[in-house]
Amino acid sequence: MEEHFFQCPYCWETISMLFDTSLNQSQYVEDCEVCCNPIQVGYQKGEDGSVLIEAL
Repeated sequence: MEEHFFQCPYCWETISMLFDTSLNQSQYVEDCEVCCNPIQVGYQKGEDGSVLIEAL
């Protein structure tokens, strides 16, 4: 598991989530820890080890 930080698309606060880095990609919904709105989170790991996080 690896912690990544990003901005909530609703309240713009910086939040963190843990991602299972053994997976190349995953997608799920998790509530913002600040404003409680549901965030659709996408995680994708590139071949070079880079990480792309999409929060909608």
